[in-house]
Amino acid sequence: MSQGVRTRPESSERALNEAYDTALLDLDGVVYAGGRAIAHAVDSLATARADGMHLAYVTNNALRTPDTVAAHLTALGIPTGAADVITSAQAVARLIAEQLPAGSRVLVIGGDGLRVALRERGLEPVESADDEPAAVVQGYGGPELAWGRFAEACYAIARGVPWFASNTDLTIPSARGIAPGNGAAVEVVRIATGAEPQIAGKPLPPMHRETILRTGAERPLVVGDRLDTDIEGAFNGEVDSLLVLTGVTDGAQLLAAPPPHRPTFVDADLRGLLTGQPEVTPAGDGFRCGGWTATAGAGRLELDGEGGPLDGLRALCAAAWTHAGDGSCELDAEKALARLAL
Repeated sequence: MSQGVRTRPESSERALNEAYDTALLDLDGVVYAGGRAIAHAVDSLATARADGMHLAYVTNNALRTPDTVAAHLTALGIPTGAADVITSAQAVARLIAEQLPAGSRVLVIGGDGLRVALRERGLEPVESADDEPAAVVQGYGGPELAWGRFAEACYAIARGVPWFASNTDLTIPSARGIAPGNGAAVEVVRIATGAEPQIAGKPLPPMHRETILRTGAERPLVVGDRLDTDIEGAFNGEVDSLLVLTGVTDGAQLLAAPPPHRPTFVDADLRGLLTGQPEVTPAGDGFRCGGWTATAGAGRLELDGEGGPLDGLRALCAAAWTHAGDGSCELDAEKALARLAL
């Protein structure tokens, strides 16, 4: 993948599960939502795996261990081993281990996923700032994480020990809606201490490095639903990406995406792994995909023609991204998107 400014989604004559050797799949919003499998996910992943694609599940959620995540996926009908799961807890544990001697104590503000990952790297998790930790690590600890845990982090950081965060996602999806994520908790400690953590999770390089080291992927495809973590992480890692529209990103956000947030491919759901991707071509002053032509007009995006809604969205992406260049498109897209009923 080139690091130049992407101005349109790319095409692929081959099915994506044939063009890439490994799918690096986000979980929430891609494979499941609220603990239940998203429509078409189980069958699509089974077909991709049967056709020879390696499936790896990459999550910024540091709460659950790889064993727990693998068991959940298997229960959903997606046979998964712990080695197929890569978490931000593993990425941050490697980052810490590269800076501290083996056996160092690390104050954990979070859940079991962090503790297991630290022990895997030869580090000793501890629970109090009075345990003389050599570092503090903070990850999502679930809704039951006590407020006093943030105080422990602050006490240790005030004594001069380095602070690490698994990730800084401000929100996390739940069965009841959107809840505060680890990024919100990190902000509490940041405000109280004035310190800045070293961050490992998507979209930053430590997470991508951890994923490649653990999977051995040579032609990876990042599959995600979030522009600011999954797609930006692929951009930072200089690998291709597939955005699926089963999670948090809607059409308006996609059209407004700056270059680091523009995916290589766009599809409705994980069935997109099993197909090629249509070409988006210049057409007069605009761009054509399928039966649709999109143009950047005076103050808004225009869409003419008819056909599949995804083709219309791809054409609109080309018009919006070309108009925006290396910025974000601010043209009104409401009327154009309404025609697609996405």
